[in-house]
Amino acid sequence: MPPGNLGFHSLREERACDLRVEGEVPGWLSGSLLRNGPGAFEMGEAAVDHWFDGLAMLHRFTFGDDGVAYRNRFLRTDAYAAARAGRFDGGFATGEAGLLARLKRFLLDDPYDNANVIADRIGGEYLALTETPRWVAFDPETLTTRGHVRYDGDAPTGQLACAHLNRDPDGRAVNFETRFGRTNYYHVYEMTDPRNRTPVASVPVDEPAYMHSFGLTPNYVVLTEFPFVVDPLDFFKPGTRGPFVQHYEWKPDRGTRFLVIDRTAGEVVADPRTDAFFGFHHANAYEDGDVLVVDLETVPGAASIETLYIDRLRAGDLDVFGGRLERFRVDPAAGTVDRRTVYEGGTALPTVSPARWCRRHRYVYAQGTEQPVTEWPQRVVKIDVETGRVVEFADGDNHFGEPLFVPRPGGDAEDDGVVLTVMLDVAAEHSWLVVLDGQSFDERARAAVPHAIPFDFHGRFFPELVP
Repeated sequence: MPPGNLGFHSLREERACDLRVEGEVPGWLSGSLLRNGPGAFEMGEAAVDHWFDGLAMLHRFTFGDDGVAYRNRFLRTDAYAAARAGRFDGGFATGEAGLLARLKRFLLDDPYDNANVIADRIGGEYLALTETPRWVAFDPETLTTRGHVRYDGDAPTGQLACAHLNRDPDGRAVNFETRFGRTNYYHVYEMTDPRNRTPVASVPVDEPAYMHSFGLTPNYVVLTEFPFVVDPLDFFKPGTRGPFVQHYEWKPDRGTRFLVIDRTAGEVVADPRTDAFFGFHHANAYEDGDVLVVDLETVPGAASIETLYIDRLRAGDLDVFGGRLERFRVDPAAGTVDRRTVYEGGTALPTVSPARWCRRHRYVYAQGTEQPVTEWPQRVVKIDVETGRVVEFADGDNHFGEPLFVPRPGGDAEDDGVVLTVMLDVAAEHSWLVVLDGQSFDERARAAVPHAIPFDFHGRFFPELVP
């Protein structure tokens, strides 16, 4: 099977098994890696058009004294039930139905619940998240779906959620939602459990931007507002059709704006602009004195969304400018932003050690790509943002997913730990979970998954989820 088809095939098998391990997993590594992403792109005669709309499937890799155990399971959501019945409702970039009907399914009535972006924990609940505020709870042991979690308190809410919440050093989760209306808002809030929110700020905006992630420091929220925006009134024009995201427009003359929100005062204290760019993922942000440092992956424009339609991906029709890791120094007092490239090579899905969230970091881990991208990532990289040194790990023509760093308990160095990444073995037609040494970036172990996992999105490691 061609690698493009293998990475974007529909996996319908659900398994629970122990994995065969090659090499030696560090004895201190205990807990579970939970990953989320699309598991199937077709159900019977129904099919999605875009990678972002594949049906959510959870994968759990558990490390313990007996080795590595694995299980996977679809989220049993309304979207899953509809697909089993022969239709894909709502969605980010799928379908040609009238937009008003699609908006009602995606945002307004019971928002789209195909929560395929990430698995996270808020308070004592494990949740699958996507870009609507209708989260899906699941059992972290069995991965069975427990139902919907949707905030219904008094704090301001929106119809569109940021898929990536952030967590500050004291454990508070921070996120924002976009509210469409006569006046549009970005509603920023904090929470320690999913049913209680503390409002931080409500920022009015003329044309809301699509933002998949944002920056957080101990004292500030940084919304990187790309000029990929929508006029919500366009949604309701008679005869309007097409997928939700296709109604956003790229307006580079607006530039990219950094909305700096003081978390204590609850107000925007700066909004400097720089030349237009787009991006999906922030690696991290921190405070350097009075300056905010934001590391994120950028691309010149929003065309990358168009390259991620399933037909193009299966045909290997990429040929798009890859992500580039850049550093932005935002000075709220001066109202300025300085920009420099950290790594010229192509990157995707950048991460840092969870011990460095909201703090100064030295290392960024990412998928490594060519520039421009013509193949799905065939390596992972460790980037030293202080020295510029880059270390790579590759294994022939095999493909890699997001790399996640797990710190060694009691370790002193920032890179004392391991990096976990899922590798698609093209020749053997199955996946491996690969364990890399965090410092040398050499392979320490790999565990054979019984099937090929379709290219997924994001994961988190939970040390409390032990065998």
